[in-house]
Amino acid sequence: MDVNLNNITKNGRALFLAYDQGFEHGPTDFNDENVDPEKVLQIADSGCFTGVILQKGIAEKYFWKKEYKVPLIVKLNGKTNLVKDQDPYSPQVCSVEEALSYGAKAVGYTIYVGSEYEPIMTQEFGLIEQQAEEEGIPVIAWMYPRGRNIPDENDPKVIAYAARVGLELGADIIKIRYTGDIASFKWVVASAGKTKVMVMGGFKKDERNFLKMVREVMGAGAIGMAVGRNVWQSSEPLVISKKIAEIVWSHE
Repeated sequence: MDVNLNNITKNGRALFLAYDQGFEHGPTDFNDENVDPEKVLQIADSGCFTGVILQKGIAEKYFWKKEYKVPLIVKLNGKTNLVKDQDPYSPQVCSVEEALSYGAKAVGYTIYVGSEYEPIMTQEFGLIEQQAEEEGIPVIAWMYPRGRNIPDENDPKVIAYAARVGLELGADIIKIRYTGDIASFKWVVASAGKTKVMVMGGFKKDERNFLKMVREVMGAGAIGMAVGRNVWQSSEPLVISKKIAEIVWSHE
């Protein structure tokens, strides 16, 4: 069944502000300004973004029953980086039903493709996808190759494999790493078929190089970006948000 993506896209394109990093990274990514979820939600509500990604605690305590216009995307699983297992597992911590109770327009879930715990995550995702489809909301899969079976997380062939798994599992959108060049990333997009592709922003980068990456990603056929630190770690988050948005929607 086709799920309507219009609530989290605009003219077929999407730009999400990700603010779920506190679970995985702790507060090390934050300064005195962006450690406050309300400050980041003000950026998310600037009109540049078609969605904001939150874990359930912040969704409940900072977003729920507020008058934010930006659509809410609740991340349904998470893990800390304190457990140094070679093979990561991110367990489900929130249900589709609970996410909807906070006003979610979509839900997301990370699968570490290649981890020895991959079967658990794919099974969890399968149930989530079914529940989300029944509720008529999109489900976004973070498809990250990682673990002892993945010698190189940046290998374009492995990234394309992860994209294909997202399609096969029924994801409406996948969020994935950029391969580093347009030609190989076009194959990633082709491998995802009718599943839409977005690219993670990752660590804070030089602005010129980051915007170059956004242009290449869009030129390869992705529908947009899911960015966090490259926006709210910026000294001028609204300025960089507008620059990213201009690139995303210039490829309509």
